[in-house]
Amino acid sequence: MQKEKLRAIRKQKGYTQQQIADIIATDVSNYSRKESGDVRIIKDEWNKIARFLDVSVEDIYEDEEAKIVVNNDHPVFNDSSSGGINSQFNNIPGSIIQNLQDYISFLKEENERLKEELKSPRSRK
Repeated sequence: MQKEKLRAIRKQKGYTQQQIADIIATDVSNYSRKESGDVRIIKDEWNKIARFLDVSVEDIYEDEEAKIVVNNDHPVFNDSSSGGINSQFNNIPGSIIQNLQDYISFLKEENERLKEELKSPRSRK
């Protein structure tokens, strides 16, 4: 669900997505996904954005239906020694992740079916 209230107030006040991204300590592409509803905005981020825009949280808040939660406070997301999970995977939309998970489930089922087929005696002509 797109954050139309947030987007409208941000634009009305003349701020860019980059400026808001800086306030919540994320990159602009991740913030863009938050504003478009692909990535969840956590409570602390709503509070920081509201303070920056000088509005109440209620003025900008809209319910969340995003499938991806990016927790920038989690140590794994901040570990840059391996490139950081956040920098590697936060560009993937939730719909693609769900599609991949469904495909993995399908492959597991197919693998089990093929194992059973190999176990059963085959009729030879």
